[in-house]
Amino acid sequence: MRMMKNNNNETVMVIGIDHGYGNMKTATRCFPSGVARYDKEPIFQNNLLVYNGMYYQIGEEHKEFCAEKTQDEDYYVLTLAAIARELDGKGMNRATVHIAAGLPLTWVATQKEDFQKYLLQNECVDFTFRNKEYHVEFAGADIYPQGFAAAFYRLQDFKGINMLVDIGNGTMNIMYINNSRPLEKKCFTEKYGTHQCVLAVRESLLKELGTVVDDLVIEQVIRIGTADIGEKYLAVIRKAAGDYTKEIFHKLRDREYNPELMRLYVVGGGGCMIQNFGEYEKSRVTIVRDICATAKGYEAMTVRKIQRNGGMLV
Repeated sequence: MRMMKNNNNETVMVIGIDHGYGNMKTATRCFPSGVARYDKEPIFQNNLLVYNGMYYQIGEEHKEFCAEKTQDEDYYVLTLAAIARELDGKGMNRATVHIAAGLPLTWVATQKEDFQKYLLQNECVDFTFRNKEYHVEFAGADIYPQGFAAAFYRLQDFKGINMLVDIGNGTMNIMYINNSRPLEKKCFTEKYGTHQCVLAVRESLLKELGTVVDDLVIEQVIRIGTADIGEKYLAVIRKAAGDYTKEIFHKLRDREYNPELMRLYVVGGGGCMIQNFGEYEKSRVTIVRDICATAKGYEAMTVRKIQRNGGMLV
């Protein structure tokens, strides 16, 4: 979150939010994207958000992949939770907020306007999160290409020919950045994220061992390469994750990836798959492990926009 004065001398909090299918990320926070809705106050209230007379447990259940994030109210409620977490980190509960967010690379052109309207559906909103009341007024919302945002504040590193791949929970975004300049005509989005890897591993476990393993265990192995489980289960998970990672590189080669001619930059939570199970030349591949990098990029781009319009950091 960055505090700014806009060109009208109004104090605005710029908050970058990465609306992932697996996790919501801000510049300083990360939490699961699940939402469970209740008509009545639930028993457990650790991450309870109360809005419009309804109760929402944040981080509960799994947010299914959806091609349009505006199709239900979940991402709006998650946006409120993200804003609350950022404000709480600064000891605040009232603010005028300018949202900086994004969409998969090839979806921005067709979905940007609808997503912007979705995020700004209320001029102001009152809600409660974790038993703390919040009042938020909205100054605006900017929507940027996902993936590129994670590279925005380090574009100087992209000398020569580079392929940037952002592997999220639901999608994989691919972009060429040559001599620090993104190539708009060489941007691609594949429905090939970490959740699809979890599904492939789950199928292998059922086929090989006739067993259903909790997704939390599978996700842990994908994330760090191991878990406190029996070796036969671990072997199947590792094998399936390795096969899935090989397919990622196959899809990159379909987009003309050649490790001898270009460098590869991997961002997003799926970078752990490349690191733990990929076969690649380490000197030619950079894995950015900061899961909040995209949200930081959104924030930085909006800060620059406000500064160009006469605003300034406070």
